[in-house]
Amino acid sequence: MSDKVKKFVLIIITACLVLVVGAGSYVWNAATSAFGSIQESLDRSKSEKRLEELNLDEGDPISVLLMGVDELESRDDLGRTDTMILLTINPSVESVNMVSIPRDTLTSIRGQATTDKISHAHALGGRETAIYTVEHFLDIPVDYYVTVNMESFKDTVDAVGGIEVENDQEFTFHEMHYPKGTIKLDGEKALGYSRMRHLDPDDDFGRQERQRQVMEAVMEKGASISSLANFTDILNVVEDNVTTNLSLGELWDIYSTYNAAIDEIEQHQIEGEDITKDGIYYFSPDEEKLEQLSNVLKEHLELEN
Repeated sequence: MSDKVKKFVLIIITACLVLVVGAGSYVWNAATSAFGSIQESLDRSKSEKRLEELNLDEGDPISVLLMGVDELESRDDLGRTDTMILLTINPSVESVNMVSIPRDTLTSIRGQATTDKISHAHALGGRETAIYTVEHFLDIPVDYYVTVNMESFKDTVDAVGGIEVENDQEFTFHEMHYPKGTIKLDGEKALGYSRMRHLDPDDDFGRQERQRQVMEAVMEKGASISSLANFTDILNVVEDNVTTNLSLGELWDIYSTYNAAIDEIEQHQIEGEDITKDGIYYFSPDEEKLEQLSNVLKEHLELEN
């Protein structure tokens, strides 16, 4: 696994701590205030997929669901998830499993008595419906979640002064041209780069890779900035566009206890086939291989199969 991917996952979990510790008490106080405003607890003390509550001090393996949500003002629902990344983190064996869930995956939507694209779960019932759907799709608990408004990509990229990515294919999307090679992106172009799908031969999997590129580049740039104005801008973006059930204290516990796990990351791709149902495209997962993946994740979380 490349050092870039390792750093990406570590920074996703610890970015705010890296920022606030490096900037001093003013930004620490601002971060504490920001976390107070973005924290939204789930309506439960633990997942129904767990027999006992987590103990971070003892280093229990945990799972984190990262969701990038399309929250356009023109939408008349709660927004679909453009990105769903599930992480399981086990500090005892010092490893992470990362699963990217294709947005068009056909599955049962929990609490809605229907099957649909997994990206629609959030639109139908918000974060709790999305989380419960992922839990039952993979048959594992989701302990923590982080949702990010995809529109905030623009503000975040601009807050860190733009980013550079390595583009492996030339394309034009929404009248913005992206040449092959190392390219510089402002916020608007970064959003387009992360959203293009139908021009990519790898379709949704290609888009997931570009989204990871953008998030990684933003976090790396954010972790290295020294301007207080940049810190404040980034925290403002976080406060306006992020929700999580993590407290700042829990984030610190994870940073302190679990960061060694980032030395070993295994990425998993859900296997299946493209299908058309009533004229609508879906990604249909291979049930046997999905069960195998579920068992791998359960073992990593030290749960009984």
